[in-house]
Amino acid sequence: MTTDIAKKVTTCRVCGASNWQDVISFGAVPLANAYLDEPGPEDAYPLELVSCRECRLLSLTVVVDPQVLYRTYSYVTSESETMTRHMREVARLCGERIGPGGLVVELGSNTGNQLQFFQAAGHPVLGVDPARNLAETAAQRGVPTLAEYFGAEVAGAIAAEHGPASLILGRHVFAHIDDLTDVLAGVKALLTDDGLFAIEVPYAVDLLDQVAFDTVYHEHLSYFLISTLDRLFARHGLRTVDVRRLAVHGGSVLVTAARADSRWETGERVGELIAYEKEQGFHTDARYEQFAARVRTTCQELTDLVRKEVANGRRVAGYGASAKGTTLLNICRLTRAEVQFCTDTTPQKQGRFTPGTHIPILAPADVAEQPDLYLMLAWNYAEEILRREAAYLDAGGGFIIPVPQPVVHTRREARR
Repeated sequence: MTTDIAKKVTTCRVCGASNWQDVISFGAVPLANAYLDEPGPEDAYPLELVSCRECRLLSLTVVVDPQVLYRTYSYVTSESETMTRHMREVARLCGERIGPGGLVVELGSNTGNQLQFFQAAGHPVLGVDPARNLAETAAQRGVPTLAEYFGAEVAGAIAAEHGPASLILGRHVFAHIDDLTDVLAGVKALLTDDGLFAIEVPYAVDLLDQVAFDTVYHEHLSYFLISTLDRLFARHGLRTVDVRRLAVHGGSVLVTAARADSRWETGERVGELIAYEKEQGFHTDARYEQFAARVRTTCQELTDLVRKEVANGRRVAGYGASAKGTTLLNICRLTRAEVQFCTDTTPQKQGRFTPGTHIPILAPADVAEQPDLYLMLAWNYAEEILRREAAYLDAGGGFIIPVPQPVVHTRREARR
C-alpha cells in the first residue's frame, strides 16, 4: 500500500534485507489514537506483522506518515503509581551511570514527566517531541522542549546551542521510528565520547510469550529482540553495554548503548539474553507461526466470553480507552453492542469516541451506574487497577483481563 499518507515497507530498517516471513494480518484498522469527536467515517490502514529472516526484526508492513500520527497527539504519559515509580527508577539507574551535572536529552519526551526526575537530581535537560501540544504542556511545567523530530540535523543544532549530551534517552519512542539511520546519526553527533544512549522498547520475547497482540498498532513500527538491536547498533558504530528486563507495558527492555570505542564494557546480561533468544527459537519461523495461532485463539475466546456475558444480561464497559484497546476492540469486533462505554482519566479523550468501534469515552466521575464487568483494556496496569478498584470488586463487580488468555476476575472467583 503506497499513498500520500502510508507507504509499504520493502526492506528491513535494521539490516537492509528483504527476506520477510508473513506473521499475521489484522486487516485494515484505524489509527490507535485517532479518537473521534463524533462517530463517522474514518481512515483505516493495513495492520500486518512480518519478521525479517536475517535479523528477526518484527515489523509492521505499512508506515503511516508521522506528521499524521504525531503533530497533535492524544497520548499523555501515565501518572499512575506504577509509571511514576518506574520513571523514578529509570532516572536513578541512568543518573548513576552518567554522574552529576551532565545534559540529558529525551526523545519523545511527551509532557516532560520523565525529565522532571532528572531535573530533580540536578541535571540540565532538554526534551525533543514532535507533538506541539505536548511540547507546550512540558514547557509550562518547566521542562524545555523542542517540538521537532530528532535526527542528525536537529542533533547538530542541539549540540551547537547546549553542548554534547551525557545521556540521550528514548522511552517507548524508538520503536515508533522508521528512519533509524538518521536517528542514530543524530545520537552519535550529540553524545559525549563516553555518553550513553538508553532506549526502552517493547521486548519481542514478551510480546510473543504473553500473546500481547493489542500492543500492535500503527505507531509501533518495530518489535525488537536484543540480538536485533545489537546488530543495529554495531552497524552504526555503537555497542550494546547493558540490558534490563522490565514489567512495564506488558514487558519491555531498557537497553543501553555507547560508542563502540568508549570505555564502557559490555555486561553479561547482553550475551545471556542473545543466547536465550536463540535457544528459545526466536530466530525460527516456527516461533512466529505459533504466536499467530495463539493470537487467533485468544481473540476468539475473548469475543466469545464478552458476548456470552452480555447475552446473560451483564453490562460490560471498557476500563481505560488505551491505544492498545483500539487494536483489541477492532480485531475482536467488539462494538457498543457489547461494550457500552469506556472510562479514561485522560481529559483529551473524554467526551470522544473510540476509533473504529465508536464507543463513548467517559470520565470515571461521569459513570452514573457501574457495569457488572469492566473489560480491562489497560491490562498492563492490572495489579494497580485491581488494588485501586477494591470497593468496586467488593460490591460484586469484576474485570475481564484479556491476555494472555481471557479470564474474569472477581472477589469470588477467576474464571475463563
